[in-house]
Amino acid sequence: MSTLALVLSLALQAAPPAKTPPKPAAPSAEKKKMTSEPKDKAAAREDVVAATRAWHAQRLERLSSEEGWLTLVGLTWLEEGEQAAGSAPDSAVPLPASVPPRAGTFKRAGDSVSFQPAAGAAFTREGKPFTGGALKTDEKGAPDVLRLGSVSFQVIRRGDRLGVRVKDSAAEARKKFQGIPLYEPSAAWRVEAKLVPDATPRTVTVPNVLGMQEEMKSPGTLVFTVAGKEHRVVPVQEGGSDELFIIFGDETNRDATYGAGRFLSTPLPDKDGRVVVDFNRAYNPPCAFSRFATCPLPPRGNRLALRVEAGEQRVGEH
Repeated sequence: MSTLALVLSLALQAAPPAKTPPKPAAPSAEKKKMTSEPKDKAAAREDVVAATRAWHAQRLERLSSEEGWLTLVGLTWLEEGEQAAGSAPDSAVPLPASVPPRAGTFKRAGDSVSFQPAAGAAFTREGKPFTGGALKTDEKGAPDVLRLGSVSFQVIRRGDRLGVRVKDSAAEARKKFQGIPLYEPSAAWRVEAKLVPDATPRTVTVPNVLGMQEEMKSPGTLVFTVAGKEHRVVPVQEGGSDELFIIFGDETNRDATYGAGRFLSTPLPDKDGRVVVDFNRAYNPPCAFSRFATCPLPPRGNRLALRVEAGEQRVGEH
C-alpha cells in the first residue's frame, strides 16, 4: 500500500461517522445458512493463503540473496584460445566496474576452460586464494566459483557452448528490487491431477531462450480438470529429484504474467498416481529478471488454453 493510501485508510478509520447508522436486523437462521461459509471451507481457504504467502516470502528471500538471480549481470560465450577479462571497455569478457580493468585471462581449449588472474587481482575459490588453473563447469554438478569483492563468476556449459556467467551482489537490480506482484491465493487453483505414465520411458524436447534444445526425461503426462475442462501438461524430472518440474505457458502470458511462461514444482505422485498441482506457486523464470539467463521454455503441448490467474504476475522488463 502506498503512503497516501495508508494515510487515507487510517484517516477514514479514525474519523467518527456523521450520524450513527441504525443497527441492522439480525439475519434469519435461513439467511445465515445461505450466506455463511462453512468453517472447514473457510479454514482451508485461510490455510492456502497462509501457506502461499509463506512460500512466496521464502522465494523472494532466495531471489534477492547474494547468490540469487537478481545479482546476474553478465554472460559471455568463450571462443577457442585466450580472452581477456576485466572492467576495461575492450575486454572480451566484461566484468563489473569494481573489478580491475585487466583482471585476468580465460583460455578455452576444446571442452576445458582455465583462468589466470592478473598480477594484483586477489581472486578466491571456496575462500582460498586462487592463483590460476582449470575451472570445473556446471555440466556435472556444482561449478567452481571465483570471487573478487562483490563479483563472482563461473563457467557454464550449454550444448557445445561454454560461457562465463557473472554475478555481482552489489547489482542495481538487487538494490532496487521491490518484490513481485502475486495473484490472490485461492484453493480453487490447488488442482488434483493424475500422472498417466508412458508405456515406455521417454524424453521431452525442451527449447531455451538461446534457440537450443535439450532432451529431458519425463515420467508421463499430468491430467487435470479446471472449470469442467480437461487439460494436460508434461512434467520433467531430473535424476534423483523428489519433485516434478513443470514449464508451462497459459493465456495470461499475453497481458498479466511473464510472456515466455512460468515454472512450477510439485511433489512426486502417490502410489495411485495422484498429485496436487498448486498453481498458486507458479513463479517467474530467471529470464524475467535478467537478459543473461538461459531459461528453458515450455515444451510442445505445455501451453494451456486457459487463464491461470494464480501465482506470480509479470515483473521487470525482460
